[in-house]
Amino acid sequence: MITLGIETATSSVSVALAGDDGVLAFVEINGGRRHAEVLTPAIEFACKHAQIAVGDIGAIGVDIGPGLFTGMRVGIATAKAMAMALQVPLVGVCSLDLLAHPQRGSEHVIASVIDARKGEVFFALYLSGGGVSGDGEAEEVRRVAEPTVGSIADFNAAVLARGQHTIALGDGAWRYRAEIDGDVTCVDLAHPSAASLVHIARVRALRSGLGADGTLAVDDVHPMYLRAPDAQINWTSR
Repeated sequence: MITLGIETATSSVSVALAGDDGVLAFVEINGGRRHAEVLTPAIEFACKHAQIAVGDIGAIGVDIGPGLFTGMRVGIATAKAMAMALQVPLVGVCSLDLLAHPQRGSEHVIASVIDARKGEVFFALYLSGGGVSGDGEAEEVRRVAEPTVGSIADFNAAVLARGQHTIALGDGAWRYRAEIDGDVTCVDLAHPSAASLVHIARVRALRSGLGADGTLAVDDVHPMYLRAPDAQINWTSR
């Protein structure tokens, strides 16, 4: 099954295609907030160079946030439109889960930290799933603290409460690294990747037994905001 991954919840836009043999194509664009401009060309570019027709796509994964509000909406709207047009299942994956995924074999606590602006971060804590999948890789990470938004002081409190060495990753961890307390190591991984997304989405689609009709899954995919949009906050303040 060919799976398409769309990641637009942060300042980076990435697209990946995967098949039975792993990732077939990966495109990442770091060029400011031009998500609506670059997403469709990126999908076309990945399909062209992987020699995959759009009609061959059997499942789609999309980053549902938290992250940039406009970026999330662009990615989710595109993914939903494609899933409905192709009649394939759609899998929504949290951006914090995606950040933690590359560290899924770690023996330490994994902290995903995304810059939420306004002096806050989106964050969640994870541990390795502890098992091995059918392809011999470590399973997905499991959450030990649910996604939330707060200050770096809130993040520090959550990490200190665990009392374990923690690996922190994401642009939020890097931006506020001087303010992070405790036994924490910051890893140089700024953004979630469609390469992780396409792996997770493919596994979940296959495990759930989703068929050719992805309508129900499309209806179930919604943005994970965690905080009201800036426009709503500004209007309420006025």
